[in-house]
Amino acid sequence: MQPELQHLRNALQTHAEAQPQRLALWGDSDRVDYQSLLQEVQRREALLRMQGGKVFALALENGTEAVLWDLAGLFAGIACVILPPFFSPAQRAHCLQQSRATLVIAEDSMNEELQSCGYQHDGLFWRLSADADSSHLPAGTAKITYTSGTTGTPKGVCLSAEAMLRVARELEDVSRSSAPQHYLAVLPLAVLLENLGIYAALLAGATLSVPSQRQLGIQGASGVDWSRLLGLLMVRGAQSLILVPQLLLGLVTAIERGAVPASGFRFIAVGGAKVSPDLLQRAARVGLPVYEGYGLSECASVVCLNRPEDKRIGSVGKPLSHVQVRLAEDGEVLVSGSTLLGYLGEPAFSGEWWPTGDIGEFDADGYLYLRGRKKHQFTTSFGRNVNPEWVEAELTQRGAIAQAFVQGESLPRNVALLWPFDPSCPDSVLEAAVQAANAGLPDYARVGRWLRLEQPFSPANGLLTANGRPRRDAILAHYGELLSESLTA
Repeated sequence: MQPELQHLRNALQTHAEAQPQRLALWGDSDRVDYQSLLQEVQRREALLRMQGGKVFALALENGTEAVLWDLAGLFAGIACVILPPFFSPAQRAHCLQQSRATLVIAEDSMNEELQSCGYQHDGLFWRLSADADSSHLPAGTAKITYTSGTTGTPKGVCLSAEAMLRVARELEDVSRSSAPQHYLAVLPLAVLLENLGIYAALLAGATLSVPSQRQLGIQGASGVDWSRLLGLLMVRGAQSLILVPQLLLGLVTAIERGAVPASGFRFIAVGGAKVSPDLLQRAARVGLPVYEGYGLSECASVVCLNRPEDKRIGSVGKPLSHVQVRLAEDGEVLVSGSTLLGYLGEPAFSGEWWPTGDIGEFDADGYLYLRGRKKHQFTTSFGRNVNPEWVEAELTQRGAIAQAFVQGESLPRNVALLWPFDPSCPDSVLEAAVQAANAGLPDYARVGRWLRLEQPFSPANGLLTANGRPRRDAILAHYGELLSESLTA
């Protein structure tokens, strides 16, 4: 057994012996202590081994069952695919077909989808009548995590247990001084970052809350019932979370308004997109212990992270000890250590340094600052290079603007497309938000003119990926003429 996998098994065994009655998993209503956790994982591990499959898929809501089956797959040495609930049925079908998963464990709501993909139900598993074949997998694949990126067809990133669990061990280590005893999973388990946060919590012997997205009040990729989400955080007594910037914005705003206290939280990691320094400063002012990080699925998620004793607002922190990070001549971030085994259906990755596609720079103390995606960078008519995600983060993390798209290629001033949190708000509110963002930006990155969208970007209109990222080429094709005309208005 690989060293990191053995370390996880040993940790669970130690927790089961030292604190058998301690609450390990807390779903919507069911609870599992550490003694039962180990027993239930071993039982599922044996069931998976008996099936003889090489790849199995989980189509389960966040909950105790999803965690138990995921751990069982790790220990059984069977590659696991967690189907993202925010993917379309066509995307999930692609994941199943490409991964050649012969077993699926799913919610009842998935019945029709699985039947249409050729699976048959036997009471516990959905089965596909096909030979178990792992020839398409890079050797050592423990998880296939799908990311849709900026295209409609998801790409399968193949990762080893060793790579993922090394990152989980690093996460547990950097949060140890804060001693969080109760971690609550907010993001779907199909998000690799959340998956690793769960492993880190179990390594620490903490209580892990895994309520369903429904109970959390989260719908799809971006819908949030804030009263429900905040209420559950308080009822559960969550001390540690992993959040994306928009969820952090909601939590900070609620604390500023006195709706919830900040005092119970000990460690909150934020990542997945550029975080505005203004939002991080607001979090610090209300006493929220927030630590920005950076990573990508191809590097088993987290690469850099600020930490309690070592943080700098505006940076994504220093590299964790398991990786090396350097910059190419053009500023692209390159990472060595815990890289992917390969993309599914493509040749295995055999290089030393993974090109992330992100532009960054280090300060004199070794903190990494990100400047946006290499391929998204545009050049203004004055010859200045601008990464739009930087400007978009400043626009969307101040409470008024829900979506922003910035373009300035060969233009004398940058133009933004905006969609407000409150569709009924007057233009003056958006103008004030734009001016507030501009105040913190250099002149070449400021928004010179903005346009109010008639409808938000969404997967339905083809302008947003299933996991909430703008389809930049599609937006430019749809609004390009309008963006150009706006500068002559």
